[in-house]
Amino acid sequence: MTLKINDVDRANAVGVYLKYKQPFLKQINGAVSKELLVRTDDVQVLHGFKTQADAEAYLKSDLFNNDVVTALKPYLQASPDVRIYQVFTNKK
Repeated sequence: MTLKINDVDRANAVGVYLKYKQPFLKQINGAVSKELLVRTDDVQVLHGFKTQADAEAYLKSDLFNNDVVTALKPYLQASPDVRIYQVFTNKK
């Protein structure tokens, strides 16, 4: 998930990440990791799930829609860019 957030609001956005990291890992089915990447242009939050279905379910969850998105809304300069990827494995 890529978030366009002004420099002055970065600390607040990091606070939202920290507030909801443990609830995400403990409450969301299939959640395995959550990492924050910060750069000058934007902020990225990488969520790891056991399955693609778990990732899709999170995007429909109350935690995501009612808590995380609501908390981030004052700091967002654009709608979040949400993409779901699968990890490549070279299994034969």
